[in-house]
Amino acid sequence: MINLLEKLSPEECPKLVHMVADEVCGRRGPRRSDYSDRWSLTEWMDLMNSLSSFIRFAVGRGCTDQEVRELLSDLDTARTEAVLQCVRSRFDEIRHALVDRTNAISSTQLQDFNWQIKLALSSDKLSALNTPLLNLSLDLKDSGTQRSTNIEMNKEELQTLISALEAANKVVLQLK
Repeated sequence: MINLLEKLSPEECPKLVHMVADEVCGRRGPRRSDYSDRWSLTEWMDLMNSLSSFIRFAVGRGCTDQEVRELLSDLDTARTEAVLQCVRSRFDEIRHALVDRTNAISSTQLQDFNWQIKLALSSDKLSALNTPLLNLSLDLKDSGTQRSTNIEMNKEELQTLISALEAANKVVLQLK
């Protein structure tokens, strides 16, 4: 559907592509009323969806210039270069917007953490405990409000946490 760009002159194409990139970044995108003489409503929706999806895909995957050209092989050179120039020049901005959108999926986000190791020498039940404890302090942002959570773990609980984090890291590395 991205080949619908051919209804637009090569001079107007970069402006439209940058406006779609603006929309991907969370700002106001192009208005259909400005282009209603070129595309029907269905064509307009198809073009906007395919163009924004392509921009998100190219930036999300970190496509090289050659890969972008290959993916847009159906378009003529001028329109392909317009899309490529937009992706190349606004790569960091679009990537940041995509990361923010992904982070917004969860309402709670980790802002900072701090940890301390303590040695519990005794308790009210045992006179000689000698147990190492980890005190983990998490600063969380939940729907715009900051809150702090403290967790105390013994050696076994800490090992379980480390194993879970290592497993999560492996999954993240496989997704890359």
